[in-house]
Amino acid sequence: MSEDKDAVDAITAQWFAVRPELDTAPMAVFGRIYRIAKAMGDAMEDCYQRFGISRGEFDVVATLRRSGPPYTLSPRQLSATLMLTTGGMTGRLDKLEKAGLLCRKPDPHDRRGLQVTITDRGLALVDEAVSAGLDVQRAALTGFTDEEVGQLAGLLRKLLAGV
Repeated sequence: MSEDKDAVDAITAQWFAVRPELDTAPMAVFGRIYRIAKAMGDAMEDCYQRFGISRGEFDVVATLRRSGPPYTLSPRQLSATLMLTTGGMTGRLDKLEKAGLLCRKPDPHDRRGLQVTITDRGLALVDEAVSAGLDVQRAALTGFTDEEVGQLAGLLRKLLAGV
């Protein structure tokens, strides 16, 4: 693993030059997290575009797929899982339904509700897309050993629990 200086090092060095009393260690961590999130977000968006869907649309069909048979959730459950407003969810569902990747039907247990179910086409697409996405993510981790990946995941879990 390379210990070369990066743009975040340059930023923290600049802060040290003008405010040497500041502890910029948090900036070094979060600056890199933000840059990694942006780069990987862009890479995942590019990956999923090959399947004709955006990253946000992937999240919807992937959530249905992860839910297990019968791959059905309410729009409210999807919104809560994906931390989206119902309006934002409606737009995604409209596009995915038009593409034939999911369908909406009345909820037999709630006359006012709907159920969203992934279609066979959506199931096939998300299974391909998740594998392709994992390939992109795996490639980003090639400089790490399996042990380091586990350590990194554990440290990030700990960080996430603290925010």
